Amino acid sequence: MIRRLVSILLVLSAPAVATAQMRTEKPPLHGMHWMAITGKPLSATVGAMIFDRGGNAVDAAVAMIAAGCTMWDTLSWGGETQALIYNPKTHKVIGIDALGVAPTGATPEFFKAKGMKVPPEYGPLAAVTPGTPGGIMVMLAEYGTMSLKQVLAPAIEMADGYPIEAQAADTIEHDKKWLEQWPYSRALFLLHRKGAGTPGAAPGAGEGEGPTPAHDRAVAAVFGSRREGPEPGEIFRQPDLAATLRALVATEQEALKQGKSRKQAIYAAYDRFYKGDIAREIARSTQEQGGLITTEDLANWKVKIEEPVSTNYKGIDVYKLTVWTQGPAMLQTLNILENFDLQAMGYDTSRYINTVYQAMSLAFADRDFYYGDPYFPPVSPVAGLLSKAYAKERAKLIDPDHANPGIMPGDPYPFQGGVNPYAEVLARWKVAQASGPGPNGTLAASVAGAEFARYREDFTAGTTSVEAADSEGWVVSVTPSGGWLPAVIAGHTGIGLSQRMQSFDLDPAESPFNVVAPGRRPRVTLSPTLALKDGKPFLCFSVQGGDTQDQNLLQFFLDVTEFGMTVQQATEAANFNSYQMHSSFGQHEAIPSKVLLNDEVPPWVRSELRRMGYTMVFERRTSGPINAILFDLAHGTMWGGSSNHGEDYGIGW
Repeated sequence: MIRRLVSILLVLSAPAVATAQMRTEKPPLHGMHWMAITGKPLSATVGAMIFDRGGNAVDAAVAMIAAGCTMWDTLSWGGETQALIYNPKTHKVIGIDALGVAPTGATPEFFKAKGMKVPPEYGPLAAVTPGTPGGIMVMLAEYGTMSLKQVLAPAIEMADGYPIEAQAADTIEHDKKWLEQWPYSRALFLLHRKGAGTPGAAPGAGEGEGPTPAHDRAVAAVFGSRREGPEPGEIFRQPDLAATLRALVATEQEALKQGKSRKQAIYAAYDRFYKGDIAREIARSTQEQGGLITTEDLANWKVKIEEPVSTNYKGIDVYKLTVWTQGPAMLQTLNILENFDLQAMGYDTSRYINTVYQAMSLAFADRDFYYGDPYFPPVSPVAGLLSKAYAKERAKLIDPDHANPGIMPGDPYPFQGGVNPYAEVLARWKVAQASGPGPNGTLAASVAGAEFARYREDFTAGTTSVEAADSEGWVVSVTPSGGWLPAVIAGHTGIGLSQRMQSFDLDPAESPFNVVAPGRRPRVTLSPTLALKDGKPFLCFSVQGGDTQDQNLLQFFLDVTEFGMTVQQATEAANFNSYQMHSSFGQHEAIPSKVLLNDEVPPWVRSELRRMGYTMVFERRTSGPINAILFDLAHGTMWGGSSNHGEDYGIGW
């Protein structure tokens, strides 16, 4: 009786909780002509510049990605780009798959021979083929309006020198023990180290003569000791990267002089990157430093323009990239949650948190087992996974009164008229899972202390996100990533290599769909989102943050659609995160029934969750760095939201 009374009081208090969310730390953005939102103010400024020069949303998004990569907004040029684009001419949502693949020689046997349980987090063996350069060139060629020269102009100017931000500068200093291992990274980033200089570089390129004694004293007064990496606000120069970007532009411009079309000229630059002198230097220098990428790997890789997957949630069509990302897990969760009255539960009550937590855990358990590269056998059972009937069966497994640490993958094959070819593997997976959080019972993460802090850092690690929209109707949502610090620089290209190899598994017992193999894409956490209402753009949103991405995006979406929050309110709202799914990074650990909560969660909710069996950790800001655009269909305007979680920033007009 007491428990029922508490539940009633929590439901009645829900409007008060939602009312508290009306106060935001950042103002909403309003725009009629365009909107540009991304991870850093400098990148958002680049988007505004492109719009002001007549570009569309695709042009602006490409320029923002290029700027973010150049300024090391926790990603770089050798990473991966994936996007959803709404084309107002066709009224369709398009998917861009610009994720690199495992190179020649990247096999389970190769990594196991080195004593590894999973591929490494850092270094040349962590690299898949670069995807971002190809991704943004395809986006620009197919859906943009500007030349490569126009959209890369800000990035080239930044590569010539820009005032580096504190986050990147501090990360370089923190990671210098990694960076010093790789000669081209050491020369680029540790510019104040005596004798620093790019191996074989032209005279004057990063020779590292060092600052003056007076400068040393000034720096020491601020930092206590002189840095080896750049200081916040110092002009950081990347001459090799600037030369690479200028080479791409030169190839485009030469093609235009020869009478090629805008699209053909951009693809000429694409070919130079993946089949010409730039590709040769990437392969040469990667192998020099112990990596595997070959010129054939680069030449054979292609950007995929694909059909996204979607589900309808209460009249809203939500689009995600398919199972080479974790995005469909959000769609699965929405399908499960359609079987519950979330409004009646109340915003962030214990009943709501328990229900959504378990729904996410059910979907992510399927992600852990079934998701992988759809262009590489075996092919994931996507139709069954996204079936409403399958979701209804999964919803029956949610325990309303207790945490459920034993949630396992289901069997979606009968829901697409098939038989599971991996039924025996799944059965062994379930037996192994019963003995510990890892599929083999060996990858259990600590629930507290320094080990958990490291686990959480990997689990939530983020790069950036990009949202852009214009009055013509183009809408772009991107979560570019990869090549983050500490990155291996690929020789004299200035390109920072990806570290995405770590998201592969080495054993089919962990996931038959995501085992490393040459030419295969790893399953990634990256997850842009578009939502349409009555066939028109309604929401454009994405977030950085590793395995928390689709957890935070799900709750953002529910905050808007179920609890009536504005887009800015929803980007700052108090989300919660599950650690029950396996991390896509590090050693792929999982911690069932552990939940991250906001500091402001009231004592009675904490008490109820503790009684249900949850282990709780708390933080002041838990929204995740969400960026979003809401299309006000009634007034024909745009609302922009950018969370107070990090340094994300937007500009609208």
